[in-house]
Amino acid sequence: MNPLKKLASQTAIYGLSSIVGRFLNYLMVPLYTYSFSKAEFGVVSEFYAYTGFLGTLLVFGFETGFFRFTQDAENKAKVYSTALNFVLIANLLFILLIAVFVSPVSEALRYPTHHEYFYWFALILVFDSVATIPFARLRSENKAWHFAGIKFLEIGITILLNLFFIVVCKRAFETDVNSFFGKMYNPEIGVGYIFIANLIASSCKLFLLSPLLRGIFGGIDAVLLKKMIRYSLPMVIIGFAGIINEMLDRAILKFLLPFDEKTNMEQLGIYGACYKLSILMTLFIQAFRYAAEPFFFSHAKEKNSTKVYADVMKYFVIVCVTIFLLVTLYMDLFKYFIGKDFREGLSIVPVLLLANLFLGVYVNLSIWYKLTDKTLLGSFVSLGGALLTVVLNIAFIPAYGYVASAWATLACYASMAIVSYLLGQKFYPVEYDVKSFIKYFFLALLFYFSFTMASAHLPFAKQLPPFVLSTVYMLAFLILVWFEDGRKLFKGSSSTPTL
Repeated sequence: MNPLKKLASQTAIYGLSSIVGRFLNYLMVPLYTYSFSKAEFGVVSEFYAYTGFLGTLLVFGFETGFFRFTQDAENKAKVYSTALNFVLIANLLFILLIAVFVSPVSEALRYPTHHEYFYWFALILVFDSVATIPFARLRSENKAWHFAGIKFLEIGITILLNLFFIVVCKRAFETDVNSFFGKMYNPEIGVGYIFIANLIASSCKLFLLSPLLRGIFGGIDAVLLKKMIRYSLPMVIIGFAGIINEMLDRAILKFLLPFDEKTNMEQLGIYGACYKLSILMTLFIQAFRYAAEPFFFSHAKEKNSTKVYADVMKYFVIVCVTIFLLVTLYMDLFKYFIGKDFREGLSIVPVLLLANLFLGVYVNLSIWYKLTDKTLLGSFVSLGGALLTVVLNIAFIPAYGYVASAWATLACYASMAIVSYLLGQKFYPVEYDVKSFIKYFFLALLFYFSFTMASAHLPFAKQLPPFVLSTVYMLAFLILVWFEDGRKLFKGSSSTPTL
C-alpha cells in the first residue's frame, strides 16, 4: 500500500475511537456545565490536569521505547514482556505511595475531606498506564481495528455511566429523594460521579486487554531493560514537559489568581470548559499520533522516507488549519456546547486552536530525535517549552487570568516547533514545505479576521440567515485548498503519492 494512503487509513481507524468516540465524550461537556457550577467543574478540570502529569510519568516513556526496540530486536516478545513488567511494577509502587501519603497530599491540594478522589484517580492512572503497553503492541502489529474497538467501548461505557449518574440518578434525587434512582445518588459525591464513571470504564478496558497481559509471564531481560531505560527516560522528560505545557495552567490557576478561592475555582471552570472547544484539533492530533509513531519508525529505512515525511507534514497542516476555521467560523454554534455562564471565555478559543496547531507540527517534527536516538537532546526542547510555560503563567496570570494561560500555551508550542525544526534540519534533514505552511497559516488567519470584521461591521452580514456567511467563508477556503493542493491527492503525480 502507498505509504501516505496507509497512514491516512490508519489515522482514520484510530479516529473512530479518538475523534468520533471522544467527540461523543466531548458532548458530556454541556451535561457537566449545565449540571454543575463553575466551581464544581473547576474541580474536574484540576484533577484531570494532575492525571496528565502523573499519567506521563507512570508510563516511563516505554510506549515509544517499545516501538524503537521492536524494530531491531529479534525477540519482540521479550521487548514486550520487559516493558509490560517494568510499567506494572512501577505502577504498583505508585498505588502504595498514594495509600501512605494520601493525607498530606490531600491537605496540600486543599481537598482534606475528599481522600476518595485521590484513590479513584490513582486506580484510573494505574489501569491506563498498564494498558499503554498492550495498546502499543496492537499499534505495532497494525491492529488498528482491535485498538479502536476497545477504546470506543471504554468511551461508550464512560458516557453511559455519566448519563446514568448525572441525568437519571441526580435528577431523580432532585425530583423525589425517595425514588428508586434518587436513593442511588449521594449529593456529597457530586462531581465525583464523573471520576467513578471514568474508573469503571478504565477497569473494563484493562479487562478487555487481559489476553495481552499474559505477556508478563515472559519476565524481564535485565540487559534489554537497561537499554530501554536509557532510551526511554528522556521521553519521560519530553512527555512530562509536554504535560506541563498542556496542563500546568489548569493545575495552578487557583493558586495564582488574585481572587477568593470560590472565584478562582469559577475562573478555572470557565477556562477548562472553553479549553474543551479546541478539542477537535486535539483529537485529530491524537489520532494522527497513534498512527504516525509506528509509521515513522517502520518507514525510517525506506529510500524515500524523508519525502514521505514532508508530504505528511504538508497535508497535516492543511487539515489543522481547516479545523481551526471550522470551529472559529461556526463559534456561534460551538458555544452551545458549554453552559451560558462559561461563555465569557470564548475569546481564548482561537488562541488555543492555534496553539494546538503548533503542537501538531511539533509532533511531526519530533521524528528527528526519535529516529536518531537523540531523545536526550529532544528533551531539552520540551524542557525549554515547559520553562517558558511556567514563567509566562506565573508572570501574567495574576494580572490577566486565564487569558494569559492561553497565550502562554501558544507561545510555548510555537517556540518548540521552531526550535525542533532547526535541530531537525541539522540531525535528520527533511525538506519540509515551509512556504506551504506559512501560506496556509496566514490564509487561515486572514479568513478568520476578515470574517470577524465582516460579521461585526457590515450591515448586510447581520441581515443574513444564521451561518450563511460562515459557510461562504468555509467553502471559499476549501475551494482554494482544492485548487492549490487538493486535486493532487486524487489525481496523483510523480511528486505526490495519492492518498
